[in-house]
Amino acid sequence: MQQATDAPLGRAGVNRAEYDLLCALLRVGGELTPGRLARETFASGAAVTKRVRRLEEIGLVVRRVDDRDRRVAHLSLTERGRSFITRLMPEQLEYENALLSGLPPERERELAGLLGELLFMLEGRLGGAFG
Repeated sequence: MQQATDAPLGRAGVNRAEYDLLCALLRVGGELTPGRLARETFASGAAVTKRVRRLEEIGLVVRRVDDRDRRVAHLSLTERGRSFITRLMPEQLEYENALLSGLPPERERELAGLLGELLFMLEGRLGGAFG
């Protein structure tokens, strides 16, 4: 199922977790520390480090060391990264919408409601773990 829902991502050369990091950086529109990026994406610090390293290697993310505290890093999209995610996001969303288009509208609303409840519940449980 994940391969089916993430087909555009695979064609673009990123996985869902990397896509989520790129989307978070785009959404914020500026720099994020790895810790804040972990909270934004509900990922562990180690997972974020691994994903950011790969995104840096392919030129989509850049790391800047803090001027006052060299232990702190600030992450942001490169111009190439911004262009990449703004091109990929509409394609991925259109693809996901097409996958759901077979559901009748009332079932789609029901699914959206259930997923919203699940997200709310997970945010409550995971918020403390990453907060």
